[in-house]
Amino acid sequence: MKQVKGRTVDHSKTEMMEVVLPNDANALGNILGGKVMHLMDIAGAIAAHRHSQSHVVTVSVDYLDFTHPIRVGQVILLRSRVTRAFNTSMEVEVRVYLEDYITGQRLQTSSAFVTYVAVDAQGRPAPVPPLVVRTADERRRYRQALERRRRRLVLAARAHKTSSSNKKDLRNKSSPATKSP
Repeated sequence: MKQVKGRTVDHSKTEMMEVVLPNDANALGNILGGKVMHLMDIAGAIAAHRHSQSHVVTVSVDYLDFTHPIRVGQVILLRSRVTRAFNTSMEVEVRVYLEDYITGQRLQTSSAFVTYVAVDAQGRPAPVPPLVVRTADERRRYRQALERRRRRLVLAARAHKTSSSNKKDLRNKSSPATKSP
């Protein structure tokens, strides 16, 4: 297998902007949370595509909350970048901001770490290039990504174990009773 040259964090940096329109909003005039999550996934996937130069699939989204509403007529700004590359997966940080183009106010409203896996044409996991970190901030985020990954894997194992036992319980409850009254 040939050695893949690493790519810098800057290689993956992505910025997207869009005006929040009425069809993106709830009855209060705020952008729908699902729309924000959709845009976050797109911005994150673009950063992962840039790093891996491959198709990618979303496998995990870390904790996400919404600290400030983004209103109709304001701009939603999304910034993403790869924080660490593993064998076939990448952690991408996505930050969301509101920008009021009348006042110039910009405020962070959400952020999350999203994990993507690079896939080949048959949908099988594919290797990704290593991430080259240059600044102290990039090195810090790189180190922290490993700890977040460990937590994610533990939580995923627990969730899958619980999910499997719940399915087993459901199968047992749905089987016909074998005892006679």
